[in-house]
Amino acid sequence: MMDIESGPFEPTWESLRTFKCPEWFRDAKFGIWAHWGPQSLPAFGDWYARNMYIEGHEQYFYHWRHYGHPSKFGYKDIVKLWKAERFDPDALMDLYVKAGARYFVVTAVHHDNFDNWNSKHHRWNSVNFGPHKDIVGMFEKAARKRNLRFGVAEHLGVAFRWFSVNKGADKTGPYAGVPYDGNDPEYIDLYLPNKGEEGAYGYTRNEWWHQRWFERIKDLIDQFRPDLLYTDGGVPFYWSEDALRLFWPNEMEKMHVNNPDPGLHIIAHLYNTSVKMNGSNQAVYTQKDPSPDVYRVGVLDIERGVPTDIFEHPWQIDTCIGNWHYDARCLYKSPKHIIDILVDTVSKNGNLLLNFPLRPDGTLDEEELYILSCLARWISINGEAIYGTRPWRIMGEGPRLALGGGPFKETEVQWTELDYRFTSKGNILYAFQMKWPSNGKALIRSLAKDASPKVQSVQLLGYEGDIEYQQTWFGLGIRLPDKPTTEFANCFRIEFEDQKG
Repeated sequence: MMDIESGPFEPTWESLRTFKCPEWFRDAKFGIWAHWGPQSLPAFGDWYARNMYIEGHEQYFYHWRHYGHPSKFGYKDIVKLWKAERFDPDALMDLYVKAGARYFVVTAVHHDNFDNWNSKHHRWNSVNFGPHKDIVGMFEKAARKRNLRFGVAEHLGVAFRWFSVNKGADKTGPYAGVPYDGNDPEYIDLYLPNKGEEGAYGYTRNEWWHQRWFERIKDLIDQFRPDLLYTDGGVPFYWSEDALRLFWPNEMEKMHVNNPDPGLHIIAHLYNTSVKMNGSNQAVYTQKDPSPDVYRVGVLDIERGVPTDIFEHPWQIDTCIGNWHYDARCLYKSPKHIIDILVDTVSKNGNLLLNFPLRPDGTLDEEELYILSCLARWISINGEAIYGTRPWRIMGEGPRLALGGGPFKETEVQWTELDYRFTSKGNILYAFQMKWPSNGKALIRSLAKDASPKVQSVQLLGYEGDIEYQQTWFGLGIRLPDKPTTEFANCFRIEFEDQKG
């Protein structure tokens, strides 16, 4: 049974495609995400719960040498060691707000089949084991206290296949043939009855799991009434042909599950719950299938990548300063790289959801705190050119226009002095100059006399003095002050005489 809240949305493609993106999401532009859970405990990177059961993997060797062999000391034991002893959601949320976040998302459940809330349908949760804290609930209270929109991320749908490796055994060495602890029937509710399932990231055809997923995610919605629900994948349990060609071109037959019913029921429940609370739908559902028939039921999320140009509908990039779960070995993105992604994303009608992985104890490390402080300084000057803006008639100009192109394409761009990204608000154009010019001059060719409304005023955000400018047939020429106002992308506020800009 998949009972859902009654309302205007039915669990069908046709009904859910009537979704209209709420204005709060379009205005917010920047959210912060906390990936955190038992997999954070070893501080050894992503997918630990899976890779510790893959003989020869670096996380397998780390686990064996640090905790014990997975036939003796398994993921269930990692769960029990995770204590979150220094978790202070209020202190974290104050940092996120200062850094400019307008919404916050917490990982409610990852592929490891462990719920970070007081789950009614799954005993393996953060109240019963590990921290003995309702992680999602504590974060939700802290976010709402600060008027942040609150979101939850679910990565559960693919867990059935992803976690199947815990049923294996070493092929070589002193433990050859000894079953991993995932074979112990006492813990089947954590490790799942998935023996025989293959693959890491596809959806299963197992109908028992479909129902189980639905019950737990419905409980998540009912307890926390999130403003945003993120699915790490396509609409569960469905991938379009477009998505399969993009992500798994050699495994299309294996991956195409083609049972969207549980996912469509959850989306309809999310939206109808919001309608009941607010009078209209204020909830956003995000998923990663790029097919227009699919992403129109909510907002398209692109993992670690952006489109090459303005996208017709609001969208979101989800990315991380480093790895998704805390990794003591990881090199982080620079503050400049992060701000460049934010500016480029907003110019293309998108939002940036940026993950700061928490350490096992629930704190941020010094580098993360430094990045947040850089974001706070920059947004305090340039926030008006980000929040509440809309794309201009073009997203920018200059030779570096090809940033993006799909998922997993976020290489740091070597900008030139000719590169700009544009956002707008009414008759105001915001022009971000992506590299401060060495000659103290700027020229925006898109604002030439014959191609643009007449410019009425020019300001450099963060600079209190007058800015000298001239609009000619070649573009808008600007003489800059001696020093930039920020150490990252600087922004001009350009007001036109009419509303056609």
